[in-house]
Amino acid sequence: MKTLDWIVLIGTLSFIVIYGVWKTRGSKNIEGYLKGDNTMKWWTIGLSIMATQASAITFLSAPGQAYDDGMRFVQFYFGLPIAMVILSITVVPIYHKLKVYTAYEYLENRFDLKTRVLTAILFLTQRGLAAGFTIFAPSLILSTLLGWNIYYTNLVIGLMVIIYTVSGGTKAVAQTQKYQMGVILLGMVAAGILVVKLMPENVGFVDALEIAGKTGRLNVVDLEFDPTSKYNIWSGLIGGGFLALSYFGTDQSQVARYLTGSSIGQSRLGLLFNGIIKIPMQFFILLIGALVYVFYIFQPAPLFFNNVIEERTIQSEVGAEYLDKKERYDNINTEKRQYAIGYLEALDEGNDLEAKKKVQALQQADKKSKAVKKEALSVIEKADPNADTNDTNFIFLTFVINYLPAGLVGLIIAVIFSASMSSTSSELNALASTTIVDIYKRLYKKNASERHYLNASKVFTMFWGVYAILFAMYANRLGTLIEAVNKLGSLVYGTILGVFLVAFYMKNIKARETFIAAIISESIILLCFFFTDIPFLWYNVIGSLIVLIVAYLLKILRPDSNITSNN
Repeated sequence: MKTLDWIVLIGTLSFIVIYGVWKTRGSKNIEGYLKGDNTMKWWTIGLSIMATQASAITFLSAPGQAYDDGMRFVQFYFGLPIAMVILSITVVPIYHKLKVYTAYEYLENRFDLKTRVLTAILFLTQRGLAAGFTIFAPSLILSTLLGWNIYYTNLVIGLMVIIYTVSGGTKAVAQTQKYQMGVILLGMVAAGILVVKLMPENVGFVDALEIAGKTGRLNVVDLEFDPTSKYNIWSGLIGGGFLALSYFGTDQSQVARYLTGSSIGQSRLGLLFNGIIKIPMQFFILLIGALVYVFYIFQPAPLFFNNVIEERTIQSEVGAEYLDKKERYDNINTEKRQYAIGYLEALDEGNDLEAKKKVQALQQADKKSKAVKKEALSVIEKADPNADTNDTNFIFLTFVINYLPAGLVGLIIAVIFSASMSSTSSELNALASTTIVDIYKRLYKKNASERHYLNASKVFTMFWGVYAILFAMYANRLGTLIEAVNKLGSLVYGTILGVFLVAFYMKNIKARETFIAAIISESIILLCFFFTDIPFLWYNVIGSLIVLIVAYLLKILRPDSNITSNN
């Protein structure tokens, strides 16, 4: 990184932290610290919701996924707008009417204490680990590509978040996320424009889309119903829809964002804003990855984007074998370049027959390059059986570091830091809220003063921040980062959503049936994870349906049950 990059990076991050501390100083009670005194407007809520979901993993992994696999990952979000409408109609009024601090507080009103505590513990377990992921993911990539010390990078990200989140609570999270989203959008738009500008002079934006489409990188929609496929329109609408209902309706890191709304209408508008903007934003991020793929057709493309592992392989006893694969890959890439140029020339000349021949040749060359890369990954595993052979997370940042001008490199790295900080701050705030309201205040210290709970909230925020940093320090292989985080959430979201669906819509089912159904559901989901190949998006559907069905069956088997809820 050049001096200008450091100035942009340090200046951007310093402004966000200082602004967050200054703007939200002086919380007097737990209401202000955890709910922002219910003063937030819809645009702040909407941007905060988006910033919470759009972690650094989104901007590191998503372009790489499009580079390798095309844009079909966007289908993951197709169920989100529907979920936002459902939550706006049903869930938001309930939370506002009851004036709850957390989503799980409602469950004690509807069922009993043990159901509330169970869902809170499931959330704390999953979200505590996820907070470590959101710190570790960018640190891993930045340390590998820039040579930074991964432990110092973890520490810097974690401490910056702790400073303003402990200081200002929910208000600090919401206020800083507005500017973090601004930095993120500015950086990604700049990267998208420059990847097109850096193409050869005779290759424009439309030409790049033509090549991306013909090589399968614009595979946005797959209409085939295939339960074994991770990403198609059905897994997106059904599995992704259930995941969105659970994440935005029951995960405190998101619920806390719209609980700060000054009214039901403001909270609803914030959710609907997210439902409208999220898919186009994710489409654009994936499109950048597809364009980076086209860019590397016209430039020397790395065989493996994690240069540390690649260099280690070259220095090993199988180095000659790897270099042979690399030479073959480079030769195929040269062929792809020639076929792509020939295809565009044939299009300009209106020669459809020649264009078709060049496309077929380009597609065959693309298949050959994938086959050679697969062989190269086997060589890497020979050199080091424990090596992570998934380089998806390194693709976009490799392009940024090697080809973007000074200043913009610093801005993109600021994007990654900002995204990590925005997600982590929401997670720490939500973890502290759930710990203080659902565990500490409810079970251990029921009648303390407002000042005591405010100080305890800050202590728990700091505790979870340190916990996340420690997890990040000791985390190692994560595979595809964006999938790792969603898999982790899917292990518990289905069960939690099922409990809330029973609470909202099955009023005759009581606490005992729901609690037993939740335990059974979570056990089955863990069995599916460890012993089956079911794609993770379906865990959300399976978990929810098991809770609903088992709770209903238990009610039928015990029609004269004297167990009543607290409602």
